[in-house]
Amino acid sequence: LEKIKRIPSERKKLEKIKRIPSGIKNFDRLVEGGFEENSVNLVVGGSGSGKSIFAIQFLIEGIKKGEKSLYITFEEKKGEFYNNMSEFGWDLVALEKKGMFFFIEYTPEKVKTMLEEGGGTIESLIIREKVKRVVIDSITSFELLFEQEIEQREAALALFSMLRKWECTSLLTYQVDPKDKKHSSRALEFEADSIIFLYFIRGKKERERFIEVLKMRGTKHSREVYSFSIEKDGIVIGTKPYSNGIKF
Repeated sequence: LEKIKRIPSERKKLEKIKRIPSGIKNFDRLVEGGFEENSVNLVVGGSGSGKSIFAIQFLIEGIKKGEKSLYITFEEKKGEFYNNMSEFGWDLVALEKKGMFFFIEYTPEKVKTMLEEGGGTIESLIIREKVKRVVIDSITSFELLFEQEIEQREAALALFSMLRKWECTSLLTYQVDPKDKKHSSRALEFEADSIIFLYFIRGKKERERFIEVLKMRGTKHSREVYSFSIEKDGIVIGTKPYSNGIKF
Protein backbone atom coordinates (compact mmCIF):
# COMPACT_ATOMS: atom_id res chain seq x y z
CA LEU A 1 0.00 0.00 0.00
CA GLU A 2 2.81 2.38 0.89
CA LYS A 3 4.42 1.72 -2.49
CA ILE A 4 1.17 2.50 -4.30
CA LYS A 5 0.83 5.78 -2.43
CA ARG A 6 4.26 6.87 -3.62
CA ILE A 7 3.55 6.31 -7.31
CA PRO A 8 1.78 9.68 -8.01
CA SER A 9 4.53 11.71 -6.36
CA GLU A 10 7.23 9.81 -8.22
CA ARG A 11 5.35 10.30 -11.48
CA LYS A 12 5.11 14.05 -10.74
CA LYS A 13 8.86 14.26 -10.32
CA LEU A 14 9.28 12.69 -13.76
CA GLU A 15 6.91 15.14 -15.44
CA LYS A 16 8.83 17.39 -17.79
CA ILE A 17 8.50 21.11 -17.15
CA LYS A 18 6.88 22.85 -20.10
CA ARG A 19 9.15 25.61 -21.37
CA ILE A 20 8.05 28.90 -22.91
CA PRO A 21 10.52 30.25 -25.51
CA SER A 22 11.76 33.73 -24.63
CA GLY A 23 12.37 35.04 -28.14
CA ILE A 24 15.76 36.36 -26.97
CA LYS A 25 18.44 35.02 -29.29
CA ASN A 26 20.76 32.55 -27.47
CA PHE A 27 18.98 33.00 -24.11
CA ASP A 28 16.94 29.79 -23.99
CA ARG A 29 20.00 27.56 -24.22
CA LEU A 30 21.11 29.05 -20.88
CA VAL A 31 17.89 27.98 -19.12
CA GLU A 32 17.00 24.53 -20.51
CA GLY A 33 14.80 25.87 -23.29
CA GLY A 34 13.00 28.91 -21.85
CA PHE A 35 10.88 30.11 -18.94
CA GLU A 36 8.73 27.64 -17.03
CA GLU A 37 5.09 27.85 -18.13
CA ASN A 38 2.95 30.05 -15.83
CA SER A 39 6.01 31.28 -13.95
CA VAL A 40 6.66 34.84 -12.72
CA ASN A 41 10.07 36.13 -13.77
CA LEU A 42 12.01 39.21 -12.69
CA VAL A 43 14.32 41.14 -15.04
CA VAL A 44 16.54 43.52 -13.06
CA GLY A 45 18.61 46.30 -14.60
CA GLY A 46 19.47 49.97 -14.44
CA SER A 47 18.43 52.68 -16.87
CA GLY A 48 19.40 51.87 -20.46
CA SER A 49 20.20 48.22 -19.75
CA GLY A 50 17.57 46.89 -22.18
CA LYS A 51 14.78 45.74 -19.82
CA SER A 52 11.86 47.01 -21.91
CA ILE A 53 13.33 45.60 -25.12
CA PHE A 54 13.81 42.24 -23.41
CA ALA A 55 10.20 42.37 -22.22
CA ILE A 56 8.64 43.27 -25.58
CA GLN A 57 10.79 40.72 -27.40
CA PHE A 58 9.36 38.11 -25.02
CA LEU A 59 5.80 39.22 -25.89
CA ILE A 60 6.50 39.33 -29.63
CA GLU A 61 7.73 35.74 -29.49
CA GLY A 62 4.42 34.72 -27.95
CA ILE A 63 2.46 36.54 -30.65
CA LYS A 64 4.46 34.71 -33.32
CA LYS A 65 3.23 31.49 -31.74
CA GLY A 66 -0.38 32.68 -31.68
CA GLU A 67 -0.39 33.68 -28.00
CA LYS A 68 -2.05 36.95 -27.01
CA SER A 69 0.13 39.30 -24.98
CA LEU A 70 -0.47 42.09 -22.46
CA TYR A 71 1.91 44.92 -21.63
CA ILE A 72 1.19 46.86 -18.42
CA THR A 73 3.23 49.99 -17.78
CA PHE A 74 3.37 52.59 -15.02
CA GLU A 75 5.65 54.99 -16.86
CA GLU A 76 5.63 54.66 -20.67
CA LYS A 77 3.44 56.81 -22.92
CA LYS A 78 1.79 54.70 -25.57
CA GLY A 79 2.63 56.73 -28.70
CA GLU A 80 6.26 57.27 -27.79
CA PHE A 81 6.68 53.65 -26.74
CA TYR A 82 5.17 52.31 -29.97
CA ASN A 83 7.48 54.56 -31.99
CA ASN A 84 10.54 53.36 -30.07
CA MET A 85 9.65 49.70 -30.56
CA SER A 86 8.96 50.19 -34.28
CA GLU A 87 12.72 50.73 -34.70
CA PHE A 88 13.10 46.98 -34.16
CA GLY A 89 10.44 46.15 -36.74
CA TRP A 90 7.72 45.52 -34.14
CA ASP A 91 4.50 47.11 -35.36
CA LEU A 92 2.56 47.20 -32.09
CA VAL A 93 -0.23 49.28 -33.65
CA ALA A 94 -0.95 46.54 -36.19
CA LEU A 95 -0.71 43.80 -33.55
CA GLU A 96 -3.12 45.73 -31.34
CA LYS A 97 -5.63 46.06 -34.20
CA LYS A 98 -5.42 42.30 -34.75
CA GLY A 99 -6.28 41.73 -31.09
CA MET A 100 -2.96 40.02 -30.34
CA PHE A 101 -1.32 42.79 -28.29
CA PHE A 102 -2.85 44.81 -25.46
CA PHE A 103 -1.36 47.94 -23.88
CA ILE A 104 -2.52 49.19 -20.47
CA GLU A 105 -1.11 52.31 -18.86
CA TYR A 106 -1.77 52.04 -15.12
CA THR A 107 -0.74 53.86 -11.98
CA PRO A 108 0.85 51.85 -9.15
CA GLU A 109 -2.14 52.85 -7.00
CA LYS A 110 -4.51 51.18 -9.49
CA VAL A 111 -2.56 47.94 -9.25
CA LYS A 112 -2.80 48.12 -5.47
CA THR A 113 -6.57 48.57 -5.81
CA MET A 114 -6.68 45.70 -8.28
CA LEU A 115 -5.10 43.40 -5.71
CA GLU A 116 -7.55 44.54 -3.06
CA GLU A 117 -10.48 43.91 -5.43
CA GLY A 118 -9.15 40.56 -6.58
CA GLY A 119 -8.37 41.25 -10.24
CA GLY A 120 -10.45 44.06 -11.70
CA THR A 121 -10.37 45.09 -15.35
CA ILE A 122 -6.99 43.49 -16.05
CA GLU A 123 -8.22 40.09 -14.92
CA SER A 124 -11.36 40.50 -17.03
CA LEU A 125 -9.23 41.28 -20.09
CA ILE A 126 -6.91 38.32 -19.54
CA ILE A 127 -9.77 35.87 -19.10
CA ARG A 128 -11.86 37.27 -21.96
CA GLU A 129 -9.00 37.41 -24.46
CA LYS A 130 -7.17 34.32 -23.16
CA VAL A 131 -3.90 36.20 -22.76
CA LYS A 132 -0.90 33.91 -22.26
CA ARG A 133 2.01 36.33 -21.74
CA VAL A 134 2.05 39.34 -19.42
CA VAL A 135 4.68 42.02 -18.82
CA ILE A 136 4.66 44.63 -16.05
CA ASP A 137 7.21 47.35 -16.83
CA SER A 138 8.36 48.33 -14.29
CA ILE A 139 7.36 47.00 -10.89
CA THR A 140 9.66 49.46 -9.10
CA SER A 141 7.03 52.19 -8.70
CA PHE A 142 4.53 49.71 -7.28
CA GLU A 143 6.95 48.49 -4.62
CA LEU A 144 7.59 52.08 -3.48
CA LEU A 145 3.97 52.28 -2.29
CA PHE A 146 4.94 50.11 0.67
CA GLU A 147 7.41 51.44 3.23
CA GLN A 148 7.83 48.39 5.45
CA GLU A 149 9.53 45.25 4.17
CA ILE A 150 6.71 43.07 5.51
CA GLU A 151 4.21 45.13 3.49
CA GLN A 152 6.38 44.80 0.37
CA ARG A 153 6.57 41.04 0.91
CA GLU A 154 2.80 40.71 1.33
CA ALA A 155 2.12 42.85 -1.77
CA ALA A 156 4.62 40.86 -3.84
CA LEU A 157 3.07 37.60 -2.69
CA ALA A 158 -0.44 38.84 -3.55
CA LEU A 159 0.65 40.08 -6.99
CA PHE A 160 2.57 36.92 -7.86
CA SER A 161 -0.30 34.71 -6.66
CA MET A 162 -2.69 36.63 -8.89
CA LEU A 163 -0.42 36.33 -11.92
CA ARG A 164 -0.12 32.58 -11.39
CA LYS A 165 -3.88 32.28 -10.98
CA TRP A 166 -4.30 33.82 -14.43
CA GLU A 167 -2.18 30.96 -15.86
CA CYS A 168 0.08 33.34 -17.76
CA THR A 169 3.82 33.33 -18.10
CA SER A 170 4.79 36.73 -16.68
CA LEU A 171 7.82 38.95 -16.82
CA LEU A 172 8.28 41.88 -14.44
CA THR A 173 11.02 44.46 -14.90
CA TYR A 174 12.68 46.10 -11.91
CA GLN A 175 14.81 49.23 -12.31
CA VAL A 176 17.90 49.08 -10.15
CA ASP A 177 21.57 48.46 -10.85
CA PRO A 178 22.10 44.74 -10.05
CA LYS A 179 25.44 45.66 -8.47
CA ASP A 180 23.68 47.94 -5.97
CA LYS A 181 22.82 45.46 -3.21
CA LYS A 182 21.46 48.22 -0.94
CA HIS A 183 18.51 48.86 -3.25
CA SER A 184 17.72 45.29 -4.22
CA SER A 185 14.23 44.03 -3.41
CA ARG A 186 14.36 40.99 -1.15
CA ALA A 187 10.57 40.68 -1.29
CA LEU A 188 10.42 40.48 -5.10
CA GLU A 189 13.55 38.37 -5.41
CA PHE A 190 12.27 35.81 -2.92
CA GLU A 191 8.88 35.40 -4.62
CA ALA A 192 10.11 35.37 -8.24
CA ASP A 193 10.54 32.06 -10.03
CA SER A 194 13.55 33.43 -11.86
CA ILE A 195 15.81 36.47 -11.68
CA ILE A 196 17.74 37.78 -14.68
CA PHE A 197 20.31 40.54 -14.22
CA LEU A 198 21.04 42.99 -17.04
CA TYR A 199 24.26 44.95 -16.50
CA PHE A 200 25.17 48.18 -18.29
CA ILE A 201 28.78 48.82 -17.31
CA ARG A 202 31.26 51.42 -18.45
CA GLY A 203 34.21 49.79 -20.19
CA LYS A 204 37.44 51.40 -21.39
CA LYS A 205 35.79 53.22 -24.31
CA GLU A 206 32.03 52.86 -23.87
CA ARG A 207 29.36 51.13 -21.82
CA GLU A 208 28.90 47.41 -22.38
CA ARG A 209 25.91 45.15 -21.72
CA PHE A 210 25.92 41.81 -19.94
CA ILE A 211 23.33 39.27 -18.79
CA GLU A 212 23.35 36.82 -15.90
CA VAL A 213 20.73 34.31 -14.75
CA LEU A 214 20.85 34.62 -10.98
CA LYS A 215 18.26 31.95 -10.33
CA MET A 216 15.56 29.92 -12.07
CA ARG A 217 13.63 27.39 -10.04
CA GLY A 218 13.58 23.84 -11.35
CA THR A 219 16.25 24.67 -13.92
CA LYS A 220 19.93 23.83 -14.31
CA HIS A 221 20.72 27.27 -15.64
CA SER A 222 24.04 28.72 -16.69
CA ARG A 223 26.00 30.40 -13.89
CA GLU A 224 28.16 32.38 -16.29
CA VAL A 225 27.92 36.02 -17.38
CA TYR A 226 27.41 36.69 -21.10
CA SER A 227 27.76 39.86 -23.12
CA PHE A 228 24.83 40.95 -25.25
CA SER A 229 24.05 43.59 -27.83
CA ILE A 230 20.92 45.36 -29.00
CA GLU A 231 20.62 44.84 -32.74
CA LYS A 232 18.06 45.99 -35.32
CA ASP A 233 15.79 43.05 -34.46
CA GLY A 234 16.31 43.06 -30.69
CA ILE A 235 18.64 41.58 -28.08
CA VAL A 236 21.30 39.09 -29.14
CA ILE A 237 23.30 37.27 -26.46
CA GLY A 238 26.86 36.13 -27.05
CA THR A 239 27.50 32.41 -27.34
CA LYS A 240 30.53 32.27 -25.03
CA PRO A 241 30.83 33.30 -21.36
CA TYR A 242 32.46 36.67 -20.77
CA SER A 243 35.90 36.51 -19.16
CA ASN A 244 37.67 39.83 -19.72
CA GLY A 245 38.08 41.01 -16.14
CA ILE A 246 35.02 43.15 -15.40
CA LYS A 247 33.73 42.48 -11.87
CA PHE A 248 30.00 41.89 -11.44
